[in-house]
Amino acid sequence: MSEDLLLGLLSENIVVLLGAILLVVIVLKGIRIVPQSEKHVVERFGRLRSVLGPGINFIVPFLDVVRHQVSILERQLPNANQDAITKDNVLVQVETSVFYRILEPEKTVYRIRDVDGAIATTVAGIVRAEIGKMDLDEVQSNRNQLITRIKELVEDAVDDWGIEVTRAEILDVNLDQATRDAMLQQLNAERARRAQVTEAEGTKRAVELNADAELYAAEQSAKARRIGADAEAYATEVVAKAIKENGIEAAQYQVALKQVESINKLGDGAGNQTIVLPAAALEAFGDAFKLLKGRG
Repeated sequence: MSEDLLLGLLSENIVVLLGAILLVVIVLKGIRIVPQSEKHVVERFGRLRSVLGPGINFIVPFLDVVRHQVSILERQLPNANQDAITKDNVLVQVETSVFYRILEPEKTVYRIRDVDGAIATTVAGIVRAEIGKMDLDEVQSNRNQLITRIKELVEDAVDDWGIEVTRAEILDVNLDQATRDAMLQQLNAERARRAQVTEAEGTKRAVELNADAELYAAEQSAKARRIGADAEAYATEVVAKAIKENGIEAAQYQVALKQVESINKLGDGAGNQTIVLPAAALEAFGDAFKLLKGRG
């Protein structure tokens, strides 16, 4: 085989080899495999051409260039502290944390240079503005409402950047030492006031209960006297009726009962006792015993 023929064959092989290599390069340049957690921004001659989603994508080799590879995973900004003044002129330091993710990378890469810094600045301004509308007590008690409001305002502000704010948190609200001391004094004064009120209410209740007890005792005593008076009046009425119906004998009968009761009381004394009665009294007792015997 001649030397010229060998050179010709070698040249043809080199051309074929170079063509194969070029074809491989073109295929590799035209195929883009995008991970699930990313989106790729494609440019053609310096202008936005398309955004490649996760999976296999095809582009025009040498004309289209993947300029930006953007992660679409959720991100967390570093915790930030900013000073704010409440509506009642109390200086507070608010610690915030924001989570976000990029939905439209073509907006993020072409409209904002430092997205983290921009979001942090936006959050700081919104936090100061919202806290300035609230008293310190409202900031402490309505934290969830404040967080919701801040999240809504941040979402509106970053909408043009192709970003979704997934979560906004107020981690802590700190006060300066002077304000803490003043609040502690106020708290101690409030506790003392409540203790005094409780003690006064207890004293008042005790007086009311004592007055109720005295009133109850007086009512019961009056009730007892009324019953006694009714009984005495009833007895008098019975005696009067008996006298009216039976004449003097009924009166003598009552006198005899009283005399016998008196003798019994004298005999109930301690020790031996001697009772001396005049003759007229013995006669009267005799008449009484007769009446008693007649009644029995």
